[in-house]
Amino acid sequence: MPRNALSDNALLARLRQTVGATQVLTGARATRRYRKGYRFGDGPVLAVVRPGTLLELWRVLEATVQADGIVLMQAANTGLTGGSTPDGDGYDRRIVLVSTQRLAGVQVIDEGRQVVCLPGATLDVLEKTLAPLGREPHSVIGSSCIGASVMGGVCNNSGGALVRRGPAYTELALYAQLGADGALRLVNHLGIALGDTPETILTRLQAGDYADGDIARDDARAASDTHYASHVRDVDAATPARYNADPARLHEASGCAGRLAVFAVRLDTFEKDEASVFYIGSNVPDDLTDVRRHLLTAFERLPISGEYIHRDAFDVGDRYGKDTFLLIDRFGTDKVPAAFALKSRIDGWCERWGLRGLTDRMLQRIAGWLPDHLPPRLRDYRARYEHHLLLKVSARDAGATRAFLDTFFAEREGAFFACDADEGRKAFLHRFAVAGAAVRYREVHRDAVEDIVALDVALRRDDRAWVESLPAALADTMVARLYYGHFFCHVFHQDYIVRRGTDPLAVEHRLWALLDARGAEYPAEHNVGHLYPAKPALAAFYRTLDPTNTFNPGIGQTSRQRDWAG
Repeated sequence: MPRNALSDNALLARLRQTVGATQVLTGARATRRYRKGYRFGDGPVLAVVRPGTLLELWRVLEATVQADGIVLMQAANTGLTGGSTPDGDGYDRRIVLVSTQRLAGVQVIDEGRQVVCLPGATLDVLEKTLAPLGREPHSVIGSSCIGASVMGGVCNNSGGALVRRGPAYTELALYAQLGADGALRLVNHLGIALGDTPETILTRLQAGDYADGDIARDDARAASDTHYASHVRDVDAATPARYNADPARLHEASGCAGRLAVFAVRLDTFEKDEASVFYIGSNVPDDLTDVRRHLLTAFERLPISGEYIHRDAFDVGDRYGKDTFLLIDRFGTDKVPAAFALKSRIDGWCERWGLRGLTDRMLQRIAGWLPDHLPPRLRDYRARYEHHLLLKVSARDAGATRAFLDTFFAEREGAFFACDADEGRKAFLHRFAVAGAAVRYREVHRDAVEDIVALDVALRRDDRAWVESLPAALADTMVARLYYGHFFCHVFHQDYIVRRGTDPLAVEHRLWALLDARGAEYPAEHNVGHLYPAKPALAAFYRTLDPTNTFNPGIGQTSRQRDWAG
């Protein structure tokens, strides 16, 4: 079919015929929650399409490609850099945003040692599916709490809080790719024999219609990053442990950032390890550095996780993340996606009436009336210490860890305590609440805040000067700075709340220059989105995957034009 053979109305009619009229959304109000990013990104789309089967997804892709449209694949829309939403209106073709949330499905194989995840599978559901088997997915805290998808993690090489596992990664996937000849092809590298035609492959996969004998077990094709544990132990290396654009971790679906339409990924799972939690406080950054280096090198087993919170981030999370904390604490993680979706709809109604931020201000006021949510010992450490480290280790290593910390802090001004179950759970939940607190702060204080510059940064593994020191003139452009992150991997989330009247982009570029001078890589785990320029190796990877520039064009500040023009 020649390009542009279908008018907008004709394409919409074909999409409605494929998935049903109620699953094709048009208009600014109906599409808002999909085309507007969680923290960044917004732009017009011709339609949001919500296929209900893998075969419907294939046919939506066929229709859009034949009509010379842009395909923008979206899972849960929980990213922070606008990587699965449009970015303005500077595109040369109409955009069909394909939401995969209805395509849920987790298929357990090999007695739970691996899983096959469909596009709408969430980390939260995967974690609950594996729990009775004594297994865990790649990531078990953090973004899983707000409905992030398994597929989104793989396609963005997302990291996580678990020290032993590194970025989400697999070489086993089923995906659609548009070739330079304009032909859409279904590529089965899932390692499961499912047939020869898209119709047969997708129908059988959706139904789980395959036997153990259909599953290939080829050790040459990895279903996780099997080298990361040794990689992160190399604390004297002058390079970061992990970051999105690392060429060693770009492979087909892994790191594709929507340049392929991925139908399924096959992933390793991990044996669940009973854990103990220690809460560490210090005013001396070098002391936390020494703790990190020792625990990464001296123990047979790596720590499970080590999450850092600066006192300022603790305070902002305490005040502006309180309602998120209480929502998860009282109702569980599975209720959070619906709550966020409802809030997005209400925000849309408020914006129509010129009441932007009303929902956030109301929630903030209500949260202020609720009882204190943090354990007393956490508050005591907040008063005493600037730097906080939440350390989770295997229960088998709890005794040795306690002995090390006892000896270590006997001669230093810092301290630690072993958390009980409630303290440990709430400490990590507070760390999660910090991540969204800057957004709430911005909405509540619009009169003082221009915007947020949100960076996730991978420092060199040997970098001892991990506490950032900004020039006074640059620091003065900010109302607040929040530092938190995955301390043992040396990956930090740095949120800069920029003062009203200041250009956030100019601030961001000055910050980039400082990070470049330190040998840091960024972004570390949320992908380039539309905020960061893709480095040459990453841009070349995107171009190889998508030679016609039809899938998610413009990502990484690359060309938005057909065939990479311009």
